[in-house]
Amino acid sequence: MLNKRIVSSLILFFFILATMFVDWLTAVVVIIFTIAGLYEFFTMLENKGISIYKYFGIAMGTIIPVSILMRFELTKTWELSFIVLALVILMLMQFRRRENSGAIVGISTTIFGVLYISWFLSFMIKIRYLPCGLGLFATVIIITKLGDIGAYLVGMRFGKTPLFPRISPKKSIEGAIGGLLFSVLGALSCKGLMGLAYVHLIFIGVFLGILGQLGDLSESLMKRDCQIKDSSNLVPGIGGVLDLVDSLLFTAPAFYFYMSIVLR
Repeated sequence: MLNKRIVSSLILFFFILATMFVDWLTAVVVIIFTIAGLYEFFTMLENKGISIYKYFGIAMGTIIPVSILMRFELTKTWELSFIVLALVILMLMQFRRRENSGAIVGISTTIFGVLYISWFLSFMIKIRYLPCGLGLFATVIIITKLGDIGAYLVGMRFGKTPLFPRISPKKSIEGAIGGLLFSVLGALSCKGLMGLAYVHLIFIGVFLGILGQLGDLSESLMKRDCQIKDSSNLVPGIGGVLDLVDSLLFTAPAFYFYMSIVLR
């Protein structure tokens, strides 16, 4: 399993490295990951027995990153207006159903999937489109993924104290501390990419390190609820696309807003 994880990680690393230098190509990759993540999420819910609007949710979720790729911005908060519109359409679709059972859960989980996966992950495109976006895009990936790697390696070698056994039995406090340290080291190593003072870098490392682990735990909670180990088996040794980007779903929006303020 470890060998598969290493091979998959190296392939993904070189794939991202090969596409990140062209902003629109980066956006296309994020869109592909978004569609795959939405499909996995809605499939999990279907297997749990929740009646959802799977393909409508995937379509609505795809529009958000595509519009950012096309640099469409009707208003600065148009994404939320779009989600409200999607909610109205979902209500109209529900009126056509013969049964009322599960209406609230189906509508709520569909909108949640669009918000949680599509909207949050679309901030990776927004980061790439910022001034010095290439360096910032690389930075958020380095900090977040080094945190994942550190938590895995330290937890595997030294982990003894369970972190949240109800949610993820294999995660440990030692691993969480190791992941946080790796995130800080990752932030410090990105000084040349951001040009910020060390105080800023340490804060970003700690902040994103914590958020990344919360993102990982949040997906683990949902998988536990659906009684599955991985969101899919698409990526050998890692699981699915959601297992790959779960930590980025929390770090990308926070990093974008933080850097938007710093770059003013």
